Amino acid sequence: MQMRELTKGIFSSNPLFVIVLGVCPSLATSGEMKTAFAMSIAAAFVLLGSNVFIALIRNVVPGGVRIPCYIIVICTFVTIADLTLKATAPAISDTIGIFIPLIVVNCIMAGRAEAYALKNTVFNSLLDAIGMGIGYMLALLLLSFIRELAGHGTLFGFPQGGIPYYKPMSVMSIAPGAFLLLGLLLGFFAWLRGLRKAKVT
Repeated sequence: MQMRELTKGIFSSNPLFVIVLGVCPSLATSGEMKTAFAMSIAAAFVLLGSNVFIALIRNVVPGGVRIPCYIIVICTFVTIADLTLKATAPAISDTIGIFIPLIVVNCIMAGRAEAYALKNTVFNSLLDAIGMGIGYMLALLLLSFIRELAGHGTLFGFPQGGIPYYKPMSVMSIAPGAFLLLGLLLGFFAWLRGLRKAKVT
């Protein structure tokens, strides 16, 4: 049971490829792997902190004010992540821009708080946050890996030469390419899930 809580965010309930939450910041920050990695670390930190804290206070928060309480908790951890990134990696912070503060209204955070942390123990909420954070990180890194390599011919900013006749596809470095790639990946993973269900039945 606990292992399922840890792995569901990676496979069966991946925030980006299955539940399809947090699409806007994911596409905006997936042009390069370094920005995608920073964004996923920040999102995982906020998810972990907010899930655990909301699970801790779930029995003392009145139902009528639970949403404002979620926002305050999430905002606290977002502020920590934002200020830490600005202090340790100002160039990446400038590149990501507004999308770190916008984690406050990211559907992944509010969704996990409402759907899971509010109804489960601290330990299970911790496992859920770790799994969802890893799943989101892997999804974002996959998007950015394909986009950066195809769009710029680089990975983490380093040129990847040695591929004969290769020319970067500039469409992958702009918004239409990001949407196209996300659609293809969503279709691919939906096809894989269909194959798995067919084998089970």
